[in-house]
Amino acid sequence: MWVCGIDETGRGALAGPLCVVAFCSNKMPTFYTNDSKKLTPQKRTEVFYNIINFIKENRKNAFISIKFIDNKKIDEINILRANLLAFEIVIKDIEKKISKKPDIIYIDGDKIPYLPDYNIIPVVKGDSKIKSIQIASIVAKVIRDRLMSKLSLKFPQYNFNENKGYYDKKHVEAIRKYGYCDFHRKSFLKNILQLNFSYNISRKVGVL
Repeated sequence: MWVCGIDETGRGALAGPLCVVAFCSNKMPTFYTNDSKKLTPQKRTEVFYNIINFIKENRKNAFISIKFIDNKKIDEINILRANLLAFEIVIKDIEKKISKKPDIIYIDGDKIPYLPDYNIIPVVKGDSKIKSIQIASIVAKVIRDRLMSKLSLKFPQYNFNENKGYYDKKHVEAIRKYGYCDFHRKSFLKNILQLNFSYNISRKVGVL
């Protein structure tokens, strides 16, 4: 039976993309997994490589799909629609890879895309309950964190290496001082911080 688990990271961030990952296998691994947020960075990386090795060793039995939705698209359609769009994209991608619809698709949370021909089950706090979701959660967290660390090299003033684009004191202070960069979600800054900036600091420091 092909079991698929889907999770996202970056949903509440002020900057950077949303990352959605689907993991699908008819042979679930036995190594330790957990909600990515409950793992130390070191342990999360260790499990991440266990996942990658498992997929490499089971090329016909385990597949992964990764989709980034950038901040501009999030601003255009809002975060919920971006999340649902990414869910749909990774589901269709997994279907192509296994040449059939997964027998069951678990999605973390209570929101699912409208795909009536698929057996999709929303699971609140699924990243603490369902192994396939935990795997997706870990992969999403590791690769998005790495991306934000790279962005931190271009935009050190925002401390992305530490906050990964989320709301923290240093990040907010930097936004107030420098304005936003090309990777900030302008809609989030207006709604959450209630700030309105007239210039874009990325013109001064460059983008990737």
